Amino acid sequence: MTPPDPPGRESNPFSHLDTAGQARMVDVGDKAVTLRSARASGAVRMSEETLQHIVAQSVQKGDVLAVARVAGIQAAKRTSDLIPLCHPLFLTHVAVELTPRPGQGRLDIAAEVRCQGRTGVEMEALTAVAAAALTVYDMVKSLDRGLVIGDIVLEEKTGGKSGTYKRR
Repeated sequence: MTPPDPPGRESNPFSHLDTAGQARMVDVGDKAVTLRSARASGAVRMSEETLQHIVAQSVQKGDVLAVARVAGIQAAKRTSDLIPLCHPLFLTHVAVELTPRPGQGRLDIAAEVRCQGRTGVEMEALTAVAAAALTVYDMVKSLDRGLVIGDIVLEEKTGGKSGTYKRR
């Protein structure tokens, strides 16, 4: 086992690699507990007919928007189980919004996540969006296999040593 790097690892600018170049979970034990928040977004593109079925709640599997919202919330809470080097976090807030864009064949997805912790919640917000999008695909694939999931981005993050980030 490779020992962890000493504090101030100037020799290694990549925080998830030890001095031997092996992947590792970063030790955040000495970091201050602060309010951390992140917002992410993405979209699912589909035929206008499929979007109409989603809005009308006439999809055979049920209410696509409600199920996708819950899937996104669950995924945010389980991010450390999915992304190998993420820390398990006690999330204090997760919100997932799905906004149909009639006439555009598009469903916009936004997630907001917060916690009081030693590490950020960017991955949790991004994972929430991705899981919600995948759930939409799963629920309507019998109607439209041509769905395109994309544009998943971090919109904003606050808290921690690196401060605030806002996508332009």
